[in-house]
Amino acid sequence: MRTLPQGFVAEIESYNAPWGERLLEALRTTAPSVSLRVNPLKAGDVKDFRLPEAEPVEWSRTGFYLSERPVFALDPAWHQGRYYVQDSSSMAVEAVVRELVAKYLPEERTPALLDACAAPGGKTIAAMSALPEGSCVIANEFTPDRARILAENLSKYGSPDLVAVTSCDVARFGIFEEAFDIVIADVPCSGEGMMRKDEQAVAQWSPQLVADCAELQSEIIGKLWSAVRPGGFLIYSTCTFNRHENEDNVAAFASETGAEPIAIEALESMPTVSAGLNPGMPCYRFIPGLVRGEGLFMAVLRKPGNPDATPWKAPRRIPGMQSTPLAAEAARLSGLDTADFAFAPLAGTNAGVFAYRKCHSDFLRTAMGLRPLLAGIPVAGVKGRDLAPAPELALSAALSKDTFPCVELDRRAALEYLRGNALGDLPDGLPRGYIIACHEGFPMGFAKNIGRRANNLYPDRWRLRLK
Repeated sequence: MRTLPQGFVAEIESYNAPWGERLLEALRTTAPSVSLRVNPLKAGDVKDFRLPEAEPVEWSRTGFYLSERPVFALDPAWHQGRYYVQDSSSMAVEAVVRELVAKYLPEERTPALLDACAAPGGKTIAAMSALPEGSCVIANEFTPDRARILAENLSKYGSPDLVAVTSCDVARFGIFEEAFDIVIADVPCSGEGMMRKDEQAVAQWSPQLVADCAELQSEIIGKLWSAVRPGGFLIYSTCTFNRHENEDNVAAFASETGAEPIAIEALESMPTVSAGLNPGMPCYRFIPGLVRGEGLFMAVLRKPGNPDATPWKAPRRIPGMQSTPLAAEAARLSGLDTADFAFAPLAGTNAGVFAYRKCHSDFLRTAMGLRPLLAGIPVAGVKGRDLAPAPELALSAALSKDTFPCVELDRRAALEYLRGNALGDLPDGLPRGYIIACHEGFPMGFAKNIGRRANNLYPDRWRLRLK
């Protein structure tokens, strides 16, 4: 049995909430559940994988609870981005985004979404699964190490709707004035909702931490508000239970800005999802003991004004991204549809070429001012005098299966490839040059066939270390 901080217990008991005793008992005595979401760009059903018995998550079309936790790192499908391991409570953002798009946003305009505190990427992935194709998504994480993990996870998810991954203070998104229909702010918090799975969440708790987090959260959403379009939405969430970081912050922000907290029908209809503590203010609490996932608080705030069907245009002139002979060569190498995608070079240490949807041009050119870690779909890097395909290209859902020859690997050979080993015993007639290592028909990454074997081009930063 876990021992919870006395101050935390007293705070929860002071609310006299109907879920208070159930929450404290769950935090003291129960273990976290295991859940994942299937990538609809790369798989149809959880039955596609060799996983323990699965049950659907109530508020997600592609989420599943597992009966036990396998070693995901030893499953090639996980490395391929065919599914993503995510707490079931966090999947609720999918239902929220789906409802906001269907109910409030103009059909004539492609939605734009910013996930402002996005690492490790689960909520971004959940949101993208609910957006229509061609939507514009930017994901940001302030902490550089966590931002790199975010970029890796989103690259493996493979959506061509990802415009950029950035790592900056959210104040810099002021350059996207009234640009985004939806901004997700899963703000840093005191982490009470993680007490079942993280001993540090118990050890670090204090009233001062709660107060400091509440102040930081208020500062973050204040900086982000200018990036929300009139009639657009801010999805505010934490993984904590106290009202100071939750209802109190939402109420204060709504009072200061005129934002309207709105009800989400998809969550209102869920008997396991609890209401907020403030009568008349729609907020949603995911309480361990009532739900199988971890703790989550969520509120949706609408900005005053009417949504405009006109696409967002950058408020100032931003230099274009000129095509070059290098970009043209990379376009031929990638096989991506030039009717949909444009290509632009990157300079410096990351010299190469990336592709982006033409409809994302204004957002991407603006995001380049934030020096993104990832822009569009990396297509190729410069290697000596030649271009070599970028690892992210192999995992993009935009890549045509017949662009590169594919070598199918069984599970054992696939794991050896993921560890960085060369490919041997190649099929007869396989052309020399760049090939894709595949498992169960889906790409993992590139190799270069030099005759009797193929050199492994899987990036070292992604390689499997577990034996």
